[in-house]
This record gives sequence, structure tokens and C-alpha cells, in this order.
Amino acid sequence: MHFPGTLLLALIAIPVVLLFIIHVMFRAPRLKEKGNPADHGVAYQEVRIPTINGKRLYGWWLPMPEANVTLVVMHGWGSNMELMLPLVLPLHKAGLNILLVDARNHGRSDSDSFSSMPKFAEDTGVAVDWLKKNRTGSAGKIVLLGHSVGAGAVLLEASRRDDIAAVISIAAFAHPEWMMRRYLDRFHTPEFFKRWVLRYVEWIIGYRYEEIAPMNTACRVHCPVLIVHGADDQTVPVSDAYAIRDNCPDRGLELLLIEGAAHDSVNAIEQHSGELVSFLQSKRVLQ
Repeated sequence: MHFPGTLLLALIAIPVVLLFIIHVMFRAPRLKEKGNPADHGVAYQEVRIPTINGKRLYGWWLPMPEANVTLVVMHGWGSNMELMLPLVLPLHKAGLNILLVDARNHGRSDSDSFSSMPKFAEDTGVAVDWLKKNRTGSAGKIVLLGHSVGAGAVLLEASRRDDIAAVISIAAFAHPEWMMRRYLDRFHTPEFFKRWVLRYVEWIIGYRYEEIAPMNTACRVHCPVLIVHGADDQTVPVSDAYAIRDNCPDRGLELLLIEGAAHDSVNAIEQHSGELVSFLQSKRVLQ
């Protein structure tokens, strides 16, 4: 007597459970800052930046006297802006203002419904707009730097704008579908379920992967682009860096491989900060 009703409940419950599992799997962990630039002897100001949906981003403004070039920095998934400090402080010392922000659902920024690379890009964009409105003397030239998902985000945001002087992309994946398939393969996920997850995530974020894939958005960026990648990256293989560069043969994208660096090896990349400065100097961004 109760079998049809039980079957109906099961048919409803299974998709709900699957959707819950997907959202848990792809939810960004929140890691709050424990220190600040003052711990490194650098003066800074805390800022709050309005963003989409009435949310606010938490950020640090590191001014350099008389500098009109500003580096806007976006961290990676589950990270925060403090973890980017070792990498960007040498660039500050070289003469750049620095604006670091936490993406929504990260660090000390406001929570939102979910995180995604397009939302990281939105947050990067509102940080740039805030800079141009509130630090007008420092916004003569704006450079975007991002790590991992943040790297894909800065490429996406730069592809939509004409006011960016240069982009430094660190450890970006070439294509969201490649990245997600690699992640799902770790759980020996059946192919039919992978395809369903991929389409569901596209629907949730509101973008087709082809539209936002770094290997495609990099081709639409009009300013100089430096792709930085760790040669020992096991999360995003170095082949992704080559795929981004080689998909845009007419753009002249530059590639810097860091030997001994893994995906989160900010300290290893920090040792090559001079090459990042040289890139900006060679493109007449920093003189």
C-alpha cells in the first residue's frame, strides 16, 4: 500500500541529497586573516568596498608615496589576502600601490550565496572601480594580479575592460571543465554523473565554461599578460599554462615557469618577484 509513496519520496530525496553533496564539495572554506601588513613593517589602511548584492569586501590599501601605478590583488579559492602578502610586498617596495581584497565568502568579507570564478571577477571589478573613485591619484595605471581561481578571475575581468595596464596570472587553470573533471576524477566519479555535475554548475554560475575559460578570456585581454606557473604544480598541471599561452598565438602572452614551485608555493614565486617587476618595466607600466 505504501510502496508508491515511498518510491516517490526516494525519487525526490535522491536529487536533493546529490545537490547537497555538490554544494558541500564545491563550497569554499573560510580562512580569516591572523596578521596584517603592519607585521611586515608596512603601513596600511583597512577598507570596506561595496560590491554586488549589497555585500562588502574587506581590503587593505598599501599606499606608496607619489605612485600612480596600483596593483589590485585577488587571492585563490579558500584563501585570503594575507596569504598573498609575501608575493606582493616586493612589488610594493618596487614602487607600486597595493590594493588587496578578500572575495565574498572569504577572509573577512561578507558572505554570499555561493562562490565562483565569475563572482571573483565581479569582486575584482568593484575593487578597481572603488580605486578609481576613491584613490584617483593612484589609479593612473592599474595592474591586476591573481592566484589560481583569482588568476582566472583577473583574466576574465580584464577581458571586459579597457582600463587595465597589465595582468599577472599565477597558477591559472586553462578551462573550468578540465579543472572540475580532474577534481571529480579523484573520487572515481562515473562519467554520467560528471556530465550532470558539469551542466548543473554551469547553470548555477550563469555562464558557459567556454565563455569564461582563461584560455579563451586571455585572448580577449588587450593589455600585456604574464602567465606564471609552478613547474611542480600538481593541482593545475603546467600543461594548462601552455594551453593558455598557445591558444592565443597572436597575443604574445609571456610565460614564466618557476622551478620547484607547487600550486600554493607563494614563497617560491616571491623569490622571482624581480622578474615580475621586470615584466612591468618592459611593458612601460612601471618606469
